[in-house]
Amino acid sequence: MSNSTTMALPALQSGSLESYIQAVSGINMLSADEERQLAEKLRADDDIESARRLVMSHLRFVVHIAKSYSGYGLPQADLVQEGNIGLMKAVKRFDPTVGVRLVSFAVHWIKAEIHEFVLKNWRIVKVATTKAQRKLFFNLRKAKKRLGWFTHDEVQTVARELGVSTKEVLQMEARMSSQDQAFDLSADDDENANFAPAQYLEDKTTDVEMDVINNDWDANATKRLYSALKTLDERSQHIIETRWLTDDKSTLQDLADQYEVSAERVRQIEKNAMKKLQSAMAA
Repeated sequence: MSNSTTMALPALQSGSLESYIQAVSGINMLSADEERQLAEKLRADDDIESARRLVMSHLRFVVHIAKSYSGYGLPQADLVQEGNIGLMKAVKRFDPTVGVRLVSFAVHWIKAEIHEFVLKNWRIVKVATTKAQRKLFFNLRKAKKRLGWFTHDEVQTVARELGVSTKEVLQMEARMSSQDQAFDLSADDDENANFAPAQYLEDKTTDVEMDVINNDWDANATKRLYSALKTLDERSQHIIETRWLTDDKSTLQDLADQYEVSAERVRQIEKNAMKKLQSAMAA
């Protein structure tokens, strides 16, 4: 994978982002065994086709992560593209013998590439360098979202609410309004004592990794369910669908009247159909 960043992927342009998302959402996820076999072949033979399949099956994961960085005013397509580079780097370094899935390993590489892109393209002042300033920054940022630009009275109010001087409020507001200073900590800064916006780039309110895994599992389960339904006879399909898969669900008696049988007979058909579905989905 020496040319990993040039690997052919679905076309991604800012004007066709929705088409791209739709395309990658339709790519099947790999099972754990398939993923392990492809990763082993890649490591043993440097097999580009195995690498391609590993990357393609995780493109939707990159889209999901990139959406959590949408608040920085950068094109979503660019964020996705950078995340894809991180994914390809992760695939190249993935070791299937460690015992973790690729999705868990790749998240760090994807975020690292997106972080780097944001750092290079989003200009903002290094607003807070001490813990006290960090606290003021967060509180002031919330207040500014609510109030916009401060008047003299609003400065007084914010200072009183936050328990700081009006001078500190004005200084922080000036820093937040600047455009051309450093975004990240410098090499000489102590990251434990200092603070910069680069340290809170990502949205940590949700576990992106688990969201994607759960969503993919749900989508796969739904797909298998409807495939299993097709193995049932027409009457059994209709009973299952109207009893369980619609908003306006039918009762046993409704279906008994429709098919001119007893409600108990409908219940038996439903029970047998459920067993067949479970067997088909477990296969």
